Amino acid sequence: MTFNFADGHQGTPSTNVPPTQLPVSGGSNTLATVDIVVLVVYFLLVLAVGFWSMWKTKRSTVDGYFLAGKSMTWWPVGASLFASNIGSGHFIGLAGSGAAAGIGAIAYEWNGMLMVLLLGWLFLPIYISSGVTTMPEYLQRRFGGRRTQLFIAVLYLFIYIFTKISVDMYAGALFIQLALQMNIYLAVVLLLSVTALYTVAGGLAAVIYTDAAQTAIMLVGALILMGFSFAEVGGWNALMEGYGNAIPSLRVLNSTCGIPRDDAFHIFRDPVNSDLPWPGVIIGMSIPSMWYWCSDQVIVQRSLAAKNLTHAKGGSLLAAYIKILPFFAIMLPGMISRILYTDEVACADPDKCKQICGNPVGCSDIAYVKLVMELLPVGLRGLMMAVMIAALMSSLTSIFNSASTIFTMDLWKSFRSRPSEWELMLVGRMFVLVLVVVSVLWIPVVQASQGGQLFIYIQSISTYLQPPVSIIFLLGCFWKRTNEKGAFWGLAIGLTVGCIRMLLDFIYPAPLCYEEDDRPTVLKYVHYLYFSMLLSIITLIVVVVVSLATEEPTPEQISRLTWFTRFDPVKPKVDQRSTNLDVITTQRNETTAAGREQESSRGQACHHRSDSVSSVSSAHGQSRFMTVFYWLCGMERKREEDSDHVALPAPEQAICSLEEKPSLRRVVDINLIICLSATAFIIGYWA
Repeated sequence: MTFNFADGHQGTPSTNVPPTQLPVSGGSNTLATVDIVVLVVYFLLVLAVGFWSMWKTKRSTVDGYFLAGKSMTWWPVGASLFASNIGSGHFIGLAGSGAAAGIGAIAYEWNGMLMVLLLGWLFLPIYISSGVTTMPEYLQRRFGGRRTQLFIAVLYLFIYIFTKISVDMYAGALFIQLALQMNIYLAVVLLLSVTALYTVAGGLAAVIYTDAAQTAIMLVGALILMGFSFAEVGGWNALMEGYGNAIPSLRVLNSTCGIPRDDAFHIFRDPVNSDLPWPGVIIGMSIPSMWYWCSDQVIVQRSLAAKNLTHAKGGSLLAAYIKILPFFAIMLPGMISRILYTDEVACADPDKCKQICGNPVGCSDIAYVKLVMELLPVGLRGLMMAVMIAALMSSLTSIFNSASTIFTMDLWKSFRSRPSEWELMLVGRMFVLVLVVVSVLWIPVVQASQGGQLFIYIQSISTYLQPPVSIIFLLGCFWKRTNEKGAFWGLAIGLTVGCIRMLLDFIYPAPLCYEEDDRPTVLKYVHYLYFSMLLSIITLIVVVVVSLATEEPTPEQISRLTWFTRFDPVKPKVDQRSTNLDVITTQRNETTAAGREQESSRGQACHHRSDSVSSVSSAHGQSRFMTVFYWLCGMERKREEDSDHVALPAPEQAICSLEEKPSLRRVVDINLIICLSATAFIIGYWA
């Protein structure tokens, strides 16, 4: 059985606790008045940051709403990358995995450190030079046609709605139910209302700035709990010695249930019999991780919002540095929780576990909750509640914004010949509201799963769908010979094979520690990380064979769309609708000679996005109330007399620029070497 983190990564064995059956035992389990005050202050801070970002940025254009006007500096980009990745599911899942099976699952975090750097230095220059807003849009420009773009757009929305949202809603519900002792629907509706307010109104800029604030809150709260945990257990040596002895008093006889792993403090484990075989950790883990960090809309969209490539690289560096901390601030406290509350966190008897947390499989997922409610004094408990809500809100806002971007720019525009910018802004905001409703409706599904098989296996969707997408982006970016037919059939066959394995996982669930494993051979002996490698090889072969057997892409089809053509001066091929709108845009900008020269110089560097054309409507007779309403929604109307002077927004001038100041480039390159060295050291030390 595997637990999947909020970024779609699977981790080591861990159980899930149904929010409706959480125990209320030991100590004071409700928040005091001081804790409630801390929570109120937190919400006020988030709203203040959200409204400040609304004042600061222009939200009435496609670039302004979906890419924050491409004006973000490195620190909010990096903080938002981290906050989008570390959801409330991380706090529950990573601590629970540490309690259940040691530090093995931290390999996902440290693998992510390498992949986010890969994004900054290899993938982002390609995405920036192509001038895209979404990842499906990149595939459409790279390969032509619409079927691959629509295929990926629908797949991304499916993964977001039915895996990422469910993970975070479940984990957030767990904390809310335990700490606030309030109706779960009321709590979540209030939470999502605040989240939707600044997401719908402020767009990506509000999401990024609030993510930055919530990153600070998460780090401060998690580090404080880490300090209390180590003080309670007796320090580092007590952790190293005590974990191996944290065996529950009641176990199933003649089984391995409840016994800590011998390799609990090792990342690289036996290649055949372990829960995380080391070849799978090195290769099989990296391929799905590459999908998440280098081609997932949630992550890439934040980097595309950076004002230039250097700031995007700086954001990747900041995220990589911060990702060292979850090992110390989340996973090790989870292991300490097992030592302090062995019979509860590490329970190994089904009846006992059912009594403790309502789940006969195990209760390791209450590890972090247990520390918060038992160790922290009044006030700090409210801070940790704010931390969990911050983790939930930051990841949900990221999903909401990115999903609405994909729906608007890839699906809606595919069925609308010439959507106005006003229409695109309205559709993007309305889709966020749809996602909020879906999030609330998804709660009973998570509850009905009883924290068991349905929840566990619905997360495996992402594991079996990620490798084919990773291969398509990898070959599309770095092999010029890849064509549309190869990409489409590689994706189709790869996803078919992945879905077959996924269905087998649903039909034949993994046995418990005291049960005999009678699953089919492909499940029993082929670890999911090894299957990830196999799935990647199958997809790679199909793409290469079909691409070589069919026509080669023309130079126009790959210009500025691959690593080797990112500086190509040739204008890429775009569809006819974009070309028509470009003509309109060019005509509007022919008001001055300077405008024509600037347009010409930009035309050689990159293509123009059709969504740069602003939709204008009459503002005559508009009431003050409607003016305020439109401003709040970020959808200011323009006067008709101003429509003839509409020019491309300033960020468009630099949207495809890969220029970097030599001095700043040296700074980020030196930090890249330092970060890679630090990553290699910590992985080698714990290997």
